[in-house]
Amino acid sequence: MSTQKTEALVIRQADFSETSKVVTFFTREFGKSSTVAKGARRLKGPFEAAIDLLSVCRIVFIRKSSGSLDILTEAQLASRFRPAGRSLLCLYGGYYIAELLCDLTEEYDPHPTLFDEAVKTLQLLAQGTQADRGIIRFELIVLREIGQLPAFDVCMACGNPIVNSGKYGFWVSQSGVICPGCRKEKYAQNLIHPGTIHLLRALSEADENSERLEISSGQIKEMRQVTTSAVSHVLGHRPKMFRYLNLDGG
Repeated sequence: MSTQKTEALVIRQADFSETSKVVTFFTREFGKSSTVAKGARRLKGPFEAAIDLLSVCRIVFIRKSSGSLDILTEAQLASRFRPAGRSLLCLYGGYYIAELLCDLTEEYDPHPTLFDEAVKTLQLLAQGTQADRGIIRFELIVLREIGQLPAFDVCMACGNPIVNSGKYGFWVSQSGVICPGCRKEKYAQNLIHPGTIHLLRALSEADENSERLEISSGQIKEMRQVTTSAVSHVLGHRPKMFRYLNLDGG
């Protein structure tokens, strides 16, 4: 056993006993960690608001052996997630980020960039700005970090580079796009313009300049079709929060 200190984001909670909770954190240095927070269910528990869902905090925990829950010993609140104007889209967007971190990452598999992007996206959602863009960008970065990002530079069938003409399809099982010449009828329902493909590639690179990209509502819809399919394919099911966020591309 060893004691660890790290920045953490609360991504899940569950009751453990009459007085305790199991709290799952996504930490910057250690990745995902499930901990027992003893006394957390008491009215005046030792952690108070520091372990509210989507809070960012500094934690100290005892890392146990494989298969056992870690033990949370300290938690100091850094910031809470409070969407401006009580926006349901932004609130549910935050829950969706937590769901992706829970379901797409492994225990003790650190991704510092993903942690930073999660905190940044929550801040944008809390401000009520660029919610759709922020969620799409985060989906792409999650997929990139876990090695499941679709290819946005060449046709998956013929290998030719993306050109600025025609409409492409998204080949979800091959994790990439397919050009007009190779596209079959079954890919005609979710067509993507070349400009949208370039935007998907730019957003996936976690470049600060991507925040200044001009994106139309039509391009948002096309990108949503791609990320919805890609995330669902990797998970093997549609995320629970899709129904609340209207993320089905419709």
